[in-house]
Amino acid sequence: MRKDMTPHEARLWVYLRALRAKGFRFRRQVPLKGYFVDFVCFRSRLVIEADGGQHTEEAQAAHDAVRDAVLTRAGFRVLRFDNVVIRYDPDGVDQAICRALRIDDLEGPLAFLPLERGGEQVG
Repeated sequence: MRKDMTPHEARLWVYLRALRAKGFRFRRQVPLKGYFVDFVCFRSRLVIEADGGQHTEEAQAAHDAVRDAVLTRAGFRVLRFDNVVIRYDPDGVDQAICRALRIDDLEGPLAFLPLERGGEQVG
């Protein structure tokens, strides 16, 4: 479990916290079925993962597939977003989350949240 979020996770976290106004409460770095998930909404049984470059490596991808299968068997849906997608296609991330939660729109679209690292804007 990590205390510090990556800039991409931080961007998603701000966005997901805004969903409380719509009744969706996300928690971060939650132990679930023997794994720590980046974000989870128990009400919607939805797990959201922000994946860095290591997730494209064969061994990590195989581990992720097993992990996702365990979570799916437990009744959770898993959405994985590559950090590149979070950075360059925030509208696509926004739409995927909206579809998964079955809501029309979100307050404060992800596209307008800056990626920041130590006070400096990235992107």
